[in-house]
Amino acid sequence: MRLLCLDIPMPGASPEKYQPHLLEEVRYCWQLYKSNFVRDIYFRQDRPGVAIIAESDSVDAARRALAEFPLAKVGLIDWEVIPLGPFVGWESLFASGDA
Repeated sequence: MRLLCLDIPMPGASPEKYQPHLLEEVRYCWQLYKSNFVRDIYFRQDRPGVAIIAESDSVDAARRALAEFPLAKVGLIDWEVIPLGPFVGWESLFASGDA
């Protein structure tokens, strides 16, 4: 299952509070990348934070993995997890019956 995972800064979070955890945050993300959970990761352009394209067996399994990020463990971020599926709208282009 492919998922879009967006970090959510918690009230009171700040770059200064993130700083002591960032090295471990990157190390944990690297482990998730090597395990094929993290497929892509991007810096957000609308605000500080990241967007992760992840692969997981379920939304619950993804939430468990995301909850282990050091910033999540200390209560500085949470995650929005959006399950994604194939875009089947292409079929409407062929709806004339000729396909």
